[in-house]
Amino acid sequence: DPDMPFVPSIPEDQFILVEEGDPAVIPCRTSDPEAQVTLVNSLDKSVHALYDTKQGFIGNFLAGSYTCKTMVKGVEFKSDEFLIYIIRATSQLPVEIEALKTVYKTGETIVVTCVVFDNEVVNLQWNYPGKVKEKGQIKLDDIKVPSQKLVYTLTIPEASVKDTGDYECTARHATKEVKENKKVAITVHDKGFVHLEPQFSPLEAVNLHEVKNFVVDVQ
Repeated sequence: DPDMPFVPSIPEDQFILVEEGDPAVIPCRTSDPEAQVTLVNSLDKSVHALYDTKQGFIGNFLAGSYTCKTMVKGVEFKSDEFLIYIIRATSQLPVEIEALKTVYKTGETIVVTCVVFDNEVVNLQWNYPGKVKEKGQIKLDDIKVPSQKLVYTLTIPEASVKDTGDYECTARHATKEVKENKKVAITVHDKGFVHLEPQFSPLEAVNLHEVKNFVVDVQ
């Protein structure tokens, strides 16, 4: 198609996630297999890479913006802009889940944290008793120093007995079919309680000047 030398790309193709050191494909495909295509960066400088008309440019690229160019009957055409993001990722997904406490009273705020290490981009989902009602508030902190970690914090305000159950986070790798999940059991009581276990009898005798200890286990 001389009026459309570059095959239209969908928005999802224009954002390319690449792991450090891995090759990438910039998918500016042509409708003419004989077309001469040039790849340029954001500074409009040519970038050398292998070109495949059915795939696009293949190579190890720096993060940034790229555009493809071609000439048809003396007229220059440009492809859509493609953005390459270089991400830090490992083949495994180290994940930890943590709750400051696992027993709450009605009205308290439940806080559960899920931490993903050494990966910059993951898809993380929470499953918990109040998810259907969208009761939880989720916050993400992307920490780079001293090491890479994604900290997802789930907060449940005004907890009730119905919020008792398993709190589970599932992390999925950005580019590989790898996932990891962790869970913690949370209990919410209607009200607080104390259980006492005295380690002595109802009546105790003691000699004059004798020192005696009275021990009570409190839960």
